[in-house]
Amino acid sequence: MNGSGKGNNRNLSEQYVSIDIFGQPYTFKAEADVDTAQAVADFLSREIHKVEVDVMQSQPGVNKKAILILAALNIASAHFETKRNYSDFLQSVSKRSASLLQILDTALP
Repeated sequence: MNGSGKGNNRNLSEQYVSIDIFGQPYTFKAEADVDTAQAVADFLSREIHKVEVDVMQSQPGVNKKAILILAALNIASAHFETKRNYSDFLQSVSKRSASLLQILDTALP
């Protein structure tokens, strides 16, 4: 949804999300729930700051673009790990469910 209201009877007010990166404020139109969008922006800002602090301690001359790339890679890595864990969880639940169904099938006449 782009918030334009076409085909929609609701009167949607435009909502914006702000993020500060390296002291530079950026404002974006929220396409969905503004609270969630702001939480995501705040998360990104914290991750960038965390990488900036870590990198500047060990390599003070690293440019901002490298810091942004490292933060993006960290977030992507965490995302892939979460997806893998979720997939493993679903597989485990599926196996346990099948096992329980088999037990029930043999126990019930």
